[in-house]
Amino acid sequence: MKNFLNLLILSAILVLATGIQQVAAQKWGYIDSEYILNKHPDYKLVQNELEALNTAWKKEAQNLEREVKEMLSNLKAEEVLLTEEMYQERMSAIEEKQKGAVAFNNRVFGINGQYYQKQSELLQPLQSKIFDAIDRVAKRNGLAALHDKAANMGLIYTDPRHDYSEFVLEELGIENK
Repeated sequence: MKNFLNLLILSAILVLATGIQQVAAQKWGYIDSEYILNKHPDYKLVQNELEALNTAWKKEAQNLEREVKEMLSNLKAEEVLLTEEMYQERMSAIEEKQKGAVAFNNRVFGINGQYYQKQSELLQPLQSKIFDAIDRVAKRNGLAALHDKAANMGLIYTDPRHDYSEFVLEELGIENK
């Protein structure tokens, strides 16, 4: 029984040692997706288009807010001349305008708003290209794992020898200037 227990312990130690060696022998690396995106010419086009949309939508939101403020200001100025019924009608119109402005902001800039959807729509093809390039680089270099430094997933230190960002840029056909 003692020999069996010793054999069992020895087997467990061998299995653990083999597993540790296999993990240690795996090749890994990292990329910096932010660096890669900023080097990609299509990303600059996407950013410009998003910035133009953002500016136009913000301007529209500001115009709606300005209209509400003007309506309130006009109401204050004419308040003494209005009957209670006229005052309530104008106040209702102002409240409707405010609700419309809030609805616009939520529809455009909300969690699943048009801006977010447009951003996803424009970035998805670029992200797919980059992911495909990362996949090819990882396979070509026999990497078991490839981490993203920009995602800040607990990487405290990274050795530049394991940075594959330039390989991904090369795979995408982007020269580092």
